[in-house]
Amino acid sequence: MKNAFLITTTIALSSLFFLNCFMFPDSHEELTGKLTSKKNKIETTNNNSFAIVELFTSEGCSSCPPADELMAKLQNETKDKNIYFLAYHVDYWDRLGWKDQFSSNKFTVRQQQYQNWLNLYVMYTPQFIINGTTEFAGYNEASLYKKVSDALETTQNSSLELSSSSDRDSLNINFRTNLIQKNTSLFIATVQKEATSNVKRGENKGNTLHHVQIVKQLKSFTLNEKEGNIAIEKPIGFNTKDWELIGFIQNTSTGKISATAKVDLK
Repeated sequence: MKNAFLITTTIALSSLFFLNCFMFPDSHEELTGKLTSKKNKIETTNNNSFAIVELFTSEGCSSCPPADELMAKLQNETKDKNIYFLAYHVDYWDRLGWKDQFSSNKFTVRQQQYQNWLNLYVMYTPQFIINGTTEFAGYNEASLYKKVSDALETTQNSSLELSSSSDRDSLNINFRTNLIQKNTSLFIATVQKEATSNVKRGENKGNTLHHVQIVKQLKSFTLNEKEGNIAIEKPIGFNTKDWELIGFIQNTSTGKISATAKVDLK
């Protein structure tokens, strides 16, 4: 009787584990990601590939700080690879007790664009998007490393070169690409490399949050020529040591990013 009870219990627990993995794959991936996090690494890359890692986050979201830390970890581990990091702080958490100093409705609108491009039912934070074509929850370390590795194994046909000159209030950027496609725009992200915030209210009350690759502004320009010149306004506090500019070409109908480069700041 005792053996029969143990067998029945074992079968029931096994069934529950199977159902959890089948019905809630994200929770299973989160668990396995944590168990194998030490093995996660970027395996391969080639000169004609890249990965743009976009993170939608907020200081008002309690599950966002681990995603910010995960992006910083990957950035630190892959300095020699063609990986570009962009963190957008959305504003829809601001109404819940703490206004994120880096948040902007423009970044919420960009996330809404991805919701349409990727046919998603909901918007959420933290959310990673790789090269404009695949998305997953920000806690999922295993997926982050896997999707970035996949992107670095995909040869790209498009190229982008960017250089700049500066005057008092603006940056003049020269661009050159080898391919013009329908419905594409050149995006220039002005990025503050790092910052720290002491959160006094909301879900992260009492925490000191460290951020990397904070997008302060994102400008887009319709691509009609393979080369040309554009100008963007300098944000307050801009300098070439603590800031950088990342450009990318994106299809405005599908969201796919076909080329990217950092601006050579002079």
